[in-house]
Amino acid sequence: MDEITVQIPKRAFNEAYLPYLDDDHRYLIFYGGAGSGKSYFIAQRYIKAMMDRPMMNLLVVRAVGNTNRDSTFALFKQIISRWGLSALFKINDSDLRITCTQTGNSAIFKGLDDTEKLKSITFAKGELTDIWIEEASETLEPDFNQLNIRLRGKGSKKQIVISFNPIDVNHWLKKRFFDRKDENIKIVHTTYKDNRFLDDEYVKLLESYKDTDPYYYSVYCLGQWGVYGKTIFDAQKVSERLSQIKEPIKTGSFVYETYYDPKENEVLIKNDSIKWVDDPNGYIEIYKDVQERRPYVIGGDTAGEGSDNFTGQVLDNVTGEQVAVLLHQFDEDLYAKQMYCLGMYYNTALLGPETNYSTYPVKELERLKYPKMYVREREDTITHKIVPSYGFQTTKLTRPIIIAELVKVVREHIELINDRKTLEEMLTFVRNEKGRPEAQNGAHDDLIMGLAIAHYIRPQQSYVEAPPPESPKIYNFDFERPKQNPGGYGEVSRVI
Repeated sequence: MDEITVQIPKRAFNEAYLPYLDDDHRYLIFYGGAGSGKSYFIAQRYIKAMMDRPMMNLLVVRAVGNTNRDSTFALFKQIISRWGLSALFKINDSDLRITCTQTGNSAIFKGLDDTEKLKSITFAKGELTDIWIEEASETLEPDFNQLNIRLRGKGSKKQIVISFNPIDVNHWLKKRFFDRKDENIKIVHTTYKDNRFLDDEYVKLLESYKDTDPYYYSVYCLGQWGVYGKTIFDAQKVSERLSQIKEPIKTGSFVYETYYDPKENEVLIKNDSIKWVDDPNGYIEIYKDVQERRPYVIGGDTAGEGSDNFTGQVLDNVTGEQVAVLLHQFDEDLYAKQMYCLGMYYNTALLGPETNYSTYPVKELERLKYPKMYVREREDTITHKIVPSYGFQTTKLTRPIIIAELVKVVREHIELINDRKTLEEMLTFVRNEKGRPEAQNGAHDDLIMGLAIAHYIRPQQSYVEAPPPESPKIYNFDFERPKQNPGGYGEVSRVI
């Protein structure tokens, strides 16, 4: 048979997906809401690739193999027919295999309910180069690991495409592909608003949920991460805010110089040497830069049991708005130094690190002579007198108070929270079987506790901008020049 050249026009695709027709990232992630057309595009993309790419073979998997027949396999058949390509593809309904007769490239459709059978899959021409995991939220991470291992070898570029609707913010997919930075991962988020092929009736149905069930609209229609179970924070408000927030204006960390102070016999940080360094992989994200004379507070949560990260939450104390976030796995001394720099950067902010698991960060900030620390009262263990002490102590008394205050902030002023990771933690902060608020198993609350502390310590900082520095006062004295003395006084200005 003579070779047939087929050109698929761009108008056959939704514009939002065109940049990803030839994307070659190792992991290409499509997620979003209902009606976004992501699965349809992926099938279109692979049909085009089977005709264009040499030595390309595809494995399409879902959690249960039987579900492929009426979903992905049916979708391939529908597009092949709609594009008038039936003469170029051999479709075997019995074993769910589609082959391009011109190139020999094939697509096989299987389930993850028996991963051992996947090891025996072979292709008539070439090796496995591509895997598409549809409805990946239904799959388990060990199954993904088996597929990932299977897609190896030299030669042609290998790729795994993952598509799903984000239902559970605590899912392994989020932790593996969204909560870390990896140049091999490309993430594409789309909703029904990106699908120009939808009919008006279906669009109206989806948008009706704005009023009848706003949470469902945020999660299932807009493709925001959802949560199972009862959360402490208003999940609807949190999900809505997640759909509105913007990326930080800059990401990075601080560098600084040190000097030896012979009087104190200490190595200290040179305040005038502190500099911000942009770094896309940095651990400090800034949403609003420092404003002159503005007062700020910083609450911090230190790593301990059930926690992997040190955090710092920066608030504009005039408005209570979250303006910057520090999140990282630190050694304690490095954490203290970055908090020192962050505080100095934000106009010598009031610093309130937690002291529950370790007092080292607070003692290090004291040693570095940080000038404005949160002070609490505590009972001296020897004298039993009430004495002032630096840092915040989370106790059975203070913990419910600071959480309740943050719940109120979320309920009444969710617009003050700008950080995506903080909001996502709120979706997994639930009551346990004893009614105690805490993070779900496998989730974290470091950012929540840091933000709660920041709001609690605000009264020890000013709520108003500092007045501008006084300008020099200029007094003008106008003396009449004596006629008999031409060289006498004229106008005199004296600066006081």
